[in-house]
Amino acid sequence: MNRTSLGNLSRDFNASVVVFLVALPLCLGVALASGAPLISGILAGIVGGLLVGAMSGSQTSVSGPAAGLTAIVAAQLEVLKSFETFLLALFLAGILQIAMGLLRAGTLSAFFPSAVIKGLLAAIGVILILKQIPHILGHDNDPQGEMRFEQPDHENTFSEIGRLFFGEVHQGAMVIGLLSLLLLVSWDSFKISKKSPIPVPLIVVLLGIGLSELFQRIGGEWSIQASHLVEVPVAEQYRDLLGFLRMPQWADWNQPAVLTAAVTIAFVASLETLLNLEAIDKIDPQQRISPPNRELLAQGVGNMACGLIGGLPITSVIVRSSVNINSGARSKLSAIIHGGLLLLSVVFLPTYLNQIPLACLAGILLATGFKLASPTVISQMYKEGVQQFVPFMVTLVAIVLTDLIIGVGIGLAVSFGFILAGNVRRPITQIKENHLAGEVDHIQLANQVSFLNRVALENALSQAEPGKHLLLDAEETYYMDPDIQSLIRDFIAKTAVARRVLVSTKGFRPEFRIPNRILFTEFTTQQLQERMSPGDVLNALREGNQRFRSGTRLTRDLGRQLSGTSSGQHPLAIVLTCIDSRSPAEIIFDVGLGDIFTIRIAGNVVRSKVLGSMEYGTAVAGARLILVMGHTRCGAVTTAVDLQCSGNNVKEATGCDHLDLIIDEIQKSIDPTVAPRIASASDELKKTIVDEVAKKNVIHAVNLIPQESATIQRLLDSNRIAIVGAMYDVVSGEIEFLTDQAIGL
Repeated sequence: MNRTSLGNLSRDFNASVVVFLVALPLCLGVALASGAPLISGILAGIVGGLLVGAMSGSQTSVSGPAAGLTAIVAAQLEVLKSFETFLLALFLAGILQIAMGLLRAGTLSAFFPSAVIKGLLAAIGVILILKQIPHILGHDNDPQGEMRFEQPDHENTFSEIGRLFFGEVHQGAMVIGLLSLLLLVSWDSFKISKKSPIPVPLIVVLLGIGLSELFQRIGGEWSIQASHLVEVPVAEQYRDLLGFLRMPQWADWNQPAVLTAAVTIAFVASLETLLNLEAIDKIDPQQRISPPNRELLAQGVGNMACGLIGGLPITSVIVRSSVNINSGARSKLSAIIHGGLLLLSVVFLPTYLNQIPLACLAGILLATGFKLASPTVISQMYKEGVQQFVPFMVTLVAIVLTDLIIGVGIGLAVSFGFILAGNVRRPITQIKENHLAGEVDHIQLANQVSFLNRVALENALSQAEPGKHLLLDAEETYYMDPDIQSLIRDFIAKTAVARRVLVSTKGFRPEFRIPNRILFTEFTTQQLQERMSPGDVLNALREGNQRFRSGTRLTRDLGRQLSGTSSGQHPLAIVLTCIDSRSPAEIIFDVGLGDIFTIRIAGNVVRSKVLGSMEYGTAVAGARLILVMGHTRCGAVTTAVDLQCSGNNVKEATGCDHLDLIIDEIQKSIDPTVAPRIASASDELKKTIVDEVAKKNVIHAVNLIPQESATIQRLLDSNRIAIVGAMYDVVSGEIEFLTDQAIGL
């Protein structure tokens, strides 16, 4: 066995001891609260540890008798009149759980909202705190495993605490409880104790036993009586242990009440298991995902076993599982060992276990409660917004004031209410898009559009004014209610025609029976090119850059663009830009196929071949704007500045045969004062200087183009085109248009 597995075994064993100490009084308390024999709780804990622990796919879950089932067990015992008949119902419930696992009903756990699950965890923490306060002060009227708000002794969680103010405390137990809690809280504050291989809860228990013996000798009000200690059933002789086992009353299998009880137990136990399993996975430090269907199978086998030997119904239990995780468990070996310890304790150590004060065990549970319901958890949920915080708090309060199943049901109802309200309010996303051909109201439908969304969709459609253009986008929609389909068809066929509203549709599935059609132009046509002025084109590029920076790029059908531009091109602009991989003009300006000519050359310099391309694009193809776009942190400009300052030869410095033509052109924009400034400049200042040169290089190119091309000058004189410079910031994505230096605008 390697060092890692030995370390894990040590952690699992330490955790199993802590879980055993906590599980022991809880098993007894659940049995007492259910009105069942005390040993039935211990038997359920043994089965939950040894059998379910071995079969479960969860590495952290610990199963045992569930506090959430105490009311159901008590009610069914009253109906069935016999504990043996109840065991038969439990056996049948186990069979039903196995069937549910085989039918993969466990996948339902994926639909539990996270806010409800987190509310469940926090609620268990609050319940542990509230329920253990009396026990830690020696007020043990209510069984320690009882978790309901309304208690079997006709008190409730708050009234039980209220009795403490009337002096119903035991000073010996109180001292043990408070010292135990102090030790648990302060243990990790000291380096020596923090590194101790002995788990602190075990030290707490040993301290509690020692103090109990001391107080017993002091006597009087300090003496710890049996009612304040663990009470494990004790067999007179080993052969009497078999007398603890009970068998089902098989003859009652055909009673309707038995079948009703079996279905009830199977449903509630499965639901509680799935809820707890989902919650436990969330607090697992390694964030492992437990297979829910396998868990149902394991729980079913466990409940069948409990029915056969006289145990209580079992589920995955969040209290024990939380203690298991907080104690450092790494695998399900911890749960299995804890089951073995329960078995050994009943057989060999019942007398010694009955010396453990309940107050020190209450301290362990109270510390666990604070970890589950810490203010940090509540603060995090508050920061996530109303839709998460309200279901979380409702679930927390409802579980504390009722029980787990009812509280989760209320939390689910509130959570689903938020989901439904969200669907009613926001089934669609509306975006106003400025296409080259005009404004389009883009209505994007949700992935599911039901009858609940009808009002919101009707309102969106009714807001379309005459002459407007709507685009109904169902690209993400995989379900659409027939009522919604009929609404859209009627709007297109009747309402839109009467109101003179153009309606384009895209992404509708064939089964929706709504044809897809795009009625607006998604690419530049000759008519659009002739209609737009240089200023209009510049505004279109500016708006495109704004969309690029805000992440709201237009949705385009590239297939339609490809088809529409295959017969010819009518670009609006020519963009002269650098070859830098960070400055693709089509993306930066959010344009489509056929909208612009792009000329890319290092340093965006003007050469004869560049001018030839510009002349063709303007005089022949009809482009209305020439945009010279430089960019920040330009590599070509940086090289030109470095070579200017060092005086080195371009070819010798770079090894490039033809780069000097570009470098020479860029260096025409470098001021003589740059060299001394660069020499003493910081890295940030050097970048600023290079950006200044890049900007001057753009302005130089704007002025050079008409000087070198009579064709372009002629087009400028006739007001057919304009030339504008721009600087693209590679960090922010923003473009600065140098309109003050523009020509023809």
